[in-house]
Amino acid sequence: MAGEEDPQGGIPAEYFHRPDETPDERFYDEPRFVAHIDQVTIDALTDFYRSFIPSGARVLDLMSSWISHLPEEARYSRVEGLGMNAAELRANRRLDAFRVQNLNEAPELPYAAAAFDRVLIAVSVQYLIRPVEVFSSVFRVLADDGAVCIAMSHRLFPTKAIAAFQQLPPQERIQLVGYYLDQAGFGEVAFEDRSPPGADPLWLVIGRKAAPS
Repeated sequence: MAGEEDPQGGIPAEYFHRPDETPDERFYDEPRFVAHIDQVTIDALTDFYRSFIPSGARVLDLMSSWISHLPEEARYSRVEGLGMNAAELRANRRLDAFRVQNLNEAPELPYAAAAFDRVLIAVSVQYLIRPVEVFSSVFRVLADDGAVCIAMSHRLFPTKAIAAFQQLPPQERIQLVGYYLDQAGFGEVAFEDRSPPGADPLWLVIGRKAAPS
């Protein structure tokens, strides 16, 4: 798969530097029961999920926390979460199961191949220092015709966000995430701007895993 010889896909190493390089477990040790984007922006993301995630789908909420932004009325086969804080994940009522894992230390996902139909990352991609490896694993755990959605905005924890997300303008950050997906094997990558007027922006990068022809 693309990116195996160069795990970062040729991206400059300095893009992944962070002001705080201490173990991430220390930063995420205390739960944070807060929303990281405006409520109207959350509503816009939830509305997108209504059309993006089919009824009955198997869903993985990656880099999850205490809220998954899924439509309350939607019913899925199962929803699993993987994040950094057990208390936050335990409080997430939409999760059927969860795991705690630091993707910056262990980017390989602990799931079988083709285990999910949709994978979601909401306003967290800016913290990955091994993104091509993570998305290569996302590609593996997605079923044929599955898809991943990376939702992005402009808020971040400045000590833990990678340099690229603190220095590059929004359009280049979006292009960078699209490049992650391309290097991970996703043949179809698209972008949508779902930003509500007067609120936090909402930029979506979507990768689809086509079924073999």
